[in-house]
Amino acid sequence: MSAQQPPPGGGSEGAAYADRFAVETPEMVAARARAARMPGAPPVEPAVGATLAVLAAGLEARSVVSIGSGGGLAGLWLLQGMRKDGVLTALDSDPEQLRAARAAFADAGVAPSRARLIFGTAGEVLPRLSPGAYDMVVCDGPPREYADQLPGLLGLVRVGGTLACHGLLAGGRVADRAARDPQTVAWREISRALREDETLLPAVLPIGAGLLVATKRA
Repeated sequence: MSAQQPPPGGGSEGAAYADRFAVETPEMVAARARAARMPGAPPVEPAVGATLAVLAAGLEARSVVSIGSGGGLAGLWLLQGMRKDGVLTALDSDPEQLRAARAAFADAGVAPSRARLIFGTAGEVLPRLSPGAYDMVVCDGPPREYADQLPGLLGLVRVGGTLACHGLLAGGRVADRAARDPQTVAWREISRALREDETLLPAVLPIGAGLLVATKRA
Protein backbone atom coordinates (compact mmCIF):
# COMPACT_ATOMS: atom_id res chain seq x y z
CA MET A 1 0.00 0.00 0.00
CA SER A 2 1.49 3.33 -1.04
CA ALA A 3 2.20 6.05 1.48
CA GLN A 4 -0.48 8.70 1.87
CA GLN A 5 0.19 11.75 -0.26
CA PRO A 6 0.40 15.15 1.42
CA PRO A 7 -2.55 17.45 0.85
CA PRO A 8 -2.32 19.91 -2.06
CA GLY A 9 -0.44 23.03 -1.09
CA GLY A 10 1.75 21.27 1.47
CA GLY A 11 -0.31 22.33 4.52
CA SER A 12 1.53 24.26 7.22
CA GLU A 13 4.94 23.39 5.77
CA GLY A 14 3.95 25.00 2.49
CA ALA A 15 2.66 28.08 4.28
CA ALA A 16 5.90 28.38 6.26
CA TYR A 17 7.94 28.12 3.06
CA ALA A 18 5.80 30.79 1.37
CA ASP A 19 6.42 33.14 4.29
CA ARG A 20 10.18 32.44 4.24
CA PHE A 21 10.26 33.01 0.49
CA ALA A 22 8.83 36.51 0.93
CA VAL A 23 11.84 38.36 2.32
CA GLU A 24 10.92 41.40 4.38
CA THR A 25 13.07 44.50 4.65
CA PRO A 26 14.33 45.55 8.10
CA GLU A 27 11.70 48.30 8.07
CA MET A 28 8.98 45.72 7.43
CA VAL A 29 10.27 43.54 10.26
CA ALA A 30 10.16 46.54 12.61
CA ALA A 31 6.65 47.46 11.41
CA ARG A 32 5.49 43.87 11.99
CA ALA A 33 6.84 43.85 15.55
CA ARG A 34 5.21 47.20 16.27
CA ALA A 35 1.84 46.12 14.81
CA ALA A 36 1.88 42.79 16.67
CA ARG A 37 1.94 44.66 19.99
CA MET A 38 -1.23 46.60 19.20
CA PRO A 39 -4.83 45.39 19.54
CA GLY A 40 -6.87 44.72 16.43
CA ALA A 41 -6.35 42.59 13.35
CA PRO A 42 -2.92 40.90 13.19
CA PRO A 43 -0.47 42.21 10.57
CA VAL A 44 -0.46 40.55 7.17
CA GLU A 45 1.79 37.50 6.82
CA PRO A 46 4.88 37.89 4.58
CA ALA A 47 3.33 35.71 1.84
CA VAL A 48 0.20 37.86 1.82
CA GLY A 49 2.25 41.05 1.70
CA ALA A 50 4.29 39.73 -1.21
CA THR A 51 1.11 38.78 -3.04
CA LEU A 52 -0.28 42.29 -2.58
CA ALA A 53 2.96 43.69 -3.99
CA VAL A 54 2.74 41.37 -7.02
CA LEU A 55 -0.90 42.35 -7.64
CA ALA A 56 -0.01 46.04 -7.42
CA ALA A 57 2.93 45.58 -9.78
CA GLY A 58 0.80 43.65 -12.28
CA LEU A 59 -1.69 46.52 -12.32
CA GLU A 60 1.11 49.11 -12.57
CA ALA A 61 -0.86 50.67 -9.74
CA ARG A 62 -0.62 54.40 -9.32
CA SER A 63 -3.54 54.86 -6.91
CA VAL A 64 -4.31 52.39 -4.11
CA VAL A 65 -6.66 52.61 -1.12
CA SER A 66 -6.05 50.59 2.05
CA ILE A 67 -8.97 50.17 4.45
CA GLY A 68 -7.23 49.61 7.79
CA SER A 69 -3.62 50.72 8.01
CA GLY A 70 -2.36 47.55 9.72
CA GLY A 71 0.48 49.46 11.33
CA GLY A 72 1.84 50.28 7.88
CA LEU A 73 3.08 46.79 7.04
CA ALA A 74 0.63 46.08 4.21
CA GLY A 75 1.28 49.61 2.96
CA LEU A 76 5.02 49.00 2.72
CA TRP A 77 4.38 45.88 0.65
CA LEU A 78 1.92 47.73 -1.60
CA LEU A 79 4.31 50.62 -2.14
CA GLN A 80 6.99 48.12 -3.11
CA GLY A 81 4.79 46.93 -5.98
CA MET A 82 3.26 50.26 -6.99
CA ARG A 83 4.67 52.65 -9.55
CA LYS A 84 7.34 55.00 -8.24
CA ASP A 85 4.93 57.90 -8.66
CA GLY A 86 2.08 55.97 -7.03
CA VAL A 87 0.12 57.25 -4.03
CA LEU A 88 -1.23 55.04 -1.26
CA THR A 89 -4.28 56.28 0.65
CA ALA A 90 -4.63 54.50 4.00
CA LEU A 91 -7.56 55.12 6.30
CA ASP A 92 -8.10 53.88 9.82
CA SER A 93 -10.41 54.70 12.72
CA ASP A 94 -7.68 53.77 15.23
CA PRO A 95 -5.25 56.68 15.79
CA GLU A 96 -2.65 54.32 17.28
CA GLN A 97 -2.62 52.25 14.09
CA LEU A 98 -2.22 55.41 12.02
CA ARG A 99 0.69 56.58 14.17
CA ALA A 100 2.35 53.19 13.71
CA ALA A 101 1.83 53.39 9.95
CA ARG A 102 3.31 56.88 9.84
CA ALA A 103 6.36 55.65 11.77
CA ALA A 104 6.74 52.65 9.44
CA PHE A 105 6.66 54.85 6.34
CA ALA A 106 9.10 57.34 7.85
CA ASP A 107 11.53 54.55 8.82
CA ALA A 108 11.38 53.21 5.26
CA GLY A 109 12.05 56.63 3.75
CA VAL A 110 8.66 56.84 2.02
CA ALA A 111 8.14 60.37 0.73
CA PRO A 112 5.16 62.12 2.37
CA SER A 113 3.69 62.69 -1.11
CA ARG A 114 3.40 58.91 -1.63
CA ALA A 115 1.36 58.04 1.45
CA ARG A 116 -1.84 59.78 2.51
CA LEU A 117 -3.07 58.77 5.97
CA ILE A 118 -6.68 59.57 6.87
CA PHE A 119 -8.38 59.16 10.23
CA GLY A 120 -11.95 57.89 9.98
CA THR A 121 -14.18 54.94 9.25
CA ALA A 122 -14.89 53.60 5.76
CA GLY A 123 -18.39 55.06 5.93
CA GLU A 124 -17.00 58.51 6.72
CA VAL A 125 -14.12 58.58 4.24
CA LEU A 126 -15.33 56.68 1.15
CA PRO A 127 -17.76 59.42 0.02
CA ARG A 128 -14.78 61.80 -0.16
CA LEU A 129 -12.84 59.57 -2.59
CA SER A 130 -13.24 59.65 -6.36
CA PRO A 131 -15.27 56.76 -7.89
CA GLY A 132 -13.44 54.62 -10.44
CA ALA A 133 -10.14 56.37 -9.76
CA TYR A 134 -8.23 53.57 -8.01
CA ASP A 135 -6.28 50.65 -9.41
CA MET A 136 -6.58 48.62 -6.24
CA VAL A 137 -8.49 48.65 -2.96
CA VAL A 138 -7.18 46.54 -0.07
CA CYS A 139 -9.25 45.76 3.04
CA ASP A 140 -7.03 44.82 5.96
CA GLY A 141 -9.24 44.96 9.01
CA PRO A 142 -12.28 43.36 10.67
CA PRO A 143 -14.88 42.74 7.94
CA ARG A 144 -17.71 44.19 10.03
CA GLU A 145 -16.03 47.59 9.68
CA TYR A 146 -16.50 47.68 5.91
CA ALA A 147 -19.01 44.97 4.90
CA ASP A 148 -21.85 47.51 4.68
CA GLN A 149 -19.63 49.72 2.50
CA LEU A 150 -18.88 47.05 -0.13
CA PRO A 151 -20.76 48.80 -2.99
CA GLY A 152 -18.81 51.98 -2.25
CA LEU A 153 -15.51 50.09 -2.14
CA LEU A 154 -16.19 48.43 -5.47
CA GLY A 155 -17.21 51.80 -6.86
CA LEU A 156 -13.72 53.12 -6.20
CA VAL A 157 -12.08 50.44 -8.38
CA ARG A 158 -11.53 51.15 -12.06
CA VAL A 159 -12.37 48.57 -14.71
CA GLY A 160 -9.45 46.12 -14.70
CA GLY A 161 -8.64 47.01 -11.10
CA THR A 162 -8.70 44.69 -8.10
CA LEU A 163 -10.30 44.50 -4.66
CA ALA A 164 -8.40 42.40 -2.09
CA CYS A 165 -9.71 41.48 1.37
CA HIS A 166 -7.40 39.88 3.94
CA GLY A 167 -8.48 37.44 6.66
CA LEU A 168 -11.27 35.40 5.07
CA LEU A 169 -9.87 32.02 6.18
CA ALA A 170 -8.70 32.98 9.68
CA GLY A 171 -9.49 30.19 12.13
CA GLY A 172 -11.28 28.19 9.44
CA ARG A 173 -14.59 29.61 10.66
CA VAL A 174 -15.99 30.74 7.31
CA ALA A 175 -16.13 27.08 6.19
CA ASP A 176 -17.72 25.95 9.47
CA ARG A 177 -21.48 25.99 8.95
CA ALA A 178 -22.03 26.09 12.71
CA ALA A 179 -20.09 29.36 13.05
CA ARG A 180 -22.51 32.28 13.34
CA ASP A 181 -20.42 34.98 15.00
CA PRO A 182 -20.72 38.49 13.49
CA GLN A 183 -17.26 38.50 11.87
CA THR A 184 -17.84 35.15 10.16
CA VAL A 185 -21.28 36.22 8.98
CA ALA A 186 -19.73 39.41 7.55
CA TRP A 187 -17.13 37.37 5.67
CA ARG A 188 -19.83 35.15 4.21
CA GLU A 189 -21.82 38.18 3.06
CA ILE A 190 -18.74 39.73 1.43
CA SER A 191 -17.64 36.55 -0.33
CA ARG A 192 -21.19 35.83 -1.55
CA ALA A 193 -21.58 39.36 -2.91
CA LEU A 194 -18.29 39.17 -4.82
CA ARG A 195 -19.04 35.72 -6.20
CA GLU A 196 -22.53 36.68 -7.40
CA ASP A 197 -21.49 39.99 -9.00
CA GLU A 198 -21.24 39.35 -12.75
CA THR A 199 -18.92 42.33 -13.21
CA LEU A 200 -16.28 40.68 -11.02
CA LEU A 201 -13.89 37.77 -11.43
CA PRO A 202 -13.23 36.55 -7.83
CA ALA A 203 -10.91 33.98 -6.25
CA VAL A 204 -9.83 32.89 -2.78
CA LEU A 205 -6.07 32.57 -2.30
CA PRO A 206 -5.32 30.19 0.62
CA ILE A 207 -2.24 32.05 1.85
CA GLY A 208 -1.78 33.41 5.33
CA ALA A 209 -5.18 34.13 6.86
CA GLY A 210 -6.73 33.96 3.39
CA LEU A 211 -6.91 36.57 0.64
CA LEU A 212 -10.20 37.15 -1.18
CA VAL A 213 -9.52 38.94 -4.48
CA ALA A 214 -11.80 40.15 -7.25
CA THR A 215 -10.98 41.93 -10.50
CA LYS A 216 -13.55 44.28 -12.04
CA ARG A 217 -14.48 43.51 -15.61
CA ALA A 218 -16.26 45.73 -18.14
